[in-house]
Amino acid sequence: MHRTGIEDHYVHKDGKKLRFGFTTGTCAAAAAKAATVLLLTGTAPESVRIATPKGIELDLAVLEPVKGDGFASCAIQKDSGDDPDVTDGVLVYARAAFSSVPGITIDGGEGVGRVTKPGLKQRVGEAAINPVPRDMIRRAVEKVAQDWECRTGLSVIISIPEGVALAKKTFNPRLGIEGGISILGTSGIVEPMSEDALIDSIALEIRQRKALGEPRLILAPGNYGADFFTEAYGVAETRIVKCSNYVGKALEAAIDAGFTEVLLAGHIGKLVKLSGGIWNTHSKEGDCRAELMAAAALLGGADADTARALFDCVTTDEMLRVLKARGVFEKTMAALKTRTEAALKGRFKDALTIGVIVFTGGNEELYRTDAAKRMTEERI
Repeated sequence: MHRTGIEDHYVHKDGKKLRFGFTTGTCAAAAAKAATVLLLTGTAPESVRIATPKGIELDLAVLEPVKGDGFASCAIQKDSGDDPDVTDGVLVYARAAFSSVPGITIDGGEGVGRVTKPGLKQRVGEAAINPVPRDMIRRAVEKVAQDWECRTGLSVIISIPEGVALAKKTFNPRLGIEGGISILGTSGIVEPMSEDALIDSIALEIRQRKALGEPRLILAPGNYGADFFTEAYGVAETRIVKCSNYVGKALEAAIDAGFTEVLLAGHIGKLVKLSGGIWNTHSKEGDCRAELMAAAALLGGADADTARALFDCVTTDEMLRVLKARGVFEKTMAALKTRTEAALKGRFKDALTIGVIVFTGGNEELYRTDAAKRMTEERI
């Protein structure tokens, strides 16, 4: 059996040994590399090595090589490890071809969704291939082209035939991504997630921060919040506990650990949900971003047309642009702040003082609760 190298990477959670996997983005980059080798040399490699942003190098078996007139195609099979994932086992294909367009062009084919609404990382009409996978594909193909001194343009089309059916099991249709799934992955690696085990590991880390004598818990849903704390306030990454979508569980764990204060920062796409008392911010548990933003906008004096416009937005960043254009941005943010403070008080009473900072792209701070203002004026 072919060893990819992912077999050596795993975590122990809840008494179980859980395997890592690799993303559709990694598969797409590896397939593109293999297809380009076949196109330029006439021979398909048995496997290709691909470096992931996580720093893990993989050796992935090449499947279904096809060589035609001016094009070549190869596939890589997705392995999600022990993470529950609808794309586990699917074949990700790349078709490489000579092109009259200089450089390397990348697009999506069958089963790769296409963006139909503004506000996502790709423009309307583009294939739903996220920036990191797109960069991985480009770098993999560029390397092969350089090695074989290819002087012509190259086009790469990524396809996942099963993606059309799989997309119905994802949130893509609701996001305005039609015709298939997205090519995802920021690290290139899939880390297994057992919900109970993940919550336990978050609680353990919180207890550790308390044992180390931290005066207050610094909490963020993920990398965006952690980066915000580091860049805006100089907080060391080692002090920040990432709670994923489990904001409510993390705050409960903070109480259990003996903390009396928590400072939480996150992107508005996550933390707007706190204004409605939604404590698990995963979209499957409760989205309501447009509903909560519209309610706050109406409280801030917006008219019904503005509220309706918010429901046509795909992302909260797009909603913010609408609010700014309609002149109700500041009052809407003030309403969200007030509603967030009320929701926190209603849930946690006097057991915990929670400061919340909400930001958007480029670390633009949108609002801070009163507790957060006090905490940030002190030594974080």
